[in-house]
Amino acid sequence: MSVVRAVVALLVVAVALVLQVSLFPHFAWQGVVPNLALLVVVGAALVRGPEFAAVLGFVAGVLVDLAPPADHVAGRWALALVLVGYVAGRVRQDARPTASAVVLTVAAASFIGTSIFALSGLILRDPLVPVAEMIQVILIAVVWDVLLTPFVLPVVMALFRRMRPAPAQVAY
Repeated sequence: MSVVRAVVALLVVAVALVLQVSLFPHFAWQGVVPNLALLVVVGAALVRGPEFAAVLGFVAGVLVDLAPPADHVAGRWALALVLVGYVAGRVRQDARPTASAVVLTVAAASFIGTSIFALSGLILRDPLVPVAEMIQVILIAVVWDVLLTPFVLPVVMALFRRMRPAPAQVAY
């Protein structure tokens, strides 16, 4: 991957993170905000595949873990977004995914990522939250992410398509 592609991918994650921690808390639904970093990772996974998305998921997760108001053990979102990037990238087919496939992938990725984050908190006792409350937060997060999918994913996927390296030419 070229340096320019890496910088652009990092900028997309940074913009998503800034919006996630500065703008969307004003629209929180029962304290839950949409996970724009997760949406960026899923968009990258659907276009670029599992390897690229897992690396981007790690970078995005570390940034989410360290961004204020970080009130949890660092590394939990990094783990969750690495797995989200890999799993969502494995769903990718050689053809462009349909709108329904994108929405289902986002719903599954949001459920998986938020569940991994919640379960890792349960294992680490960070913070100790009742399981019933965790389930409610996970479901609200899935709804948030699915609602924002039509606005975020087309832009992110188009950007990652433009950044895709050209296929290698074989000379005979």
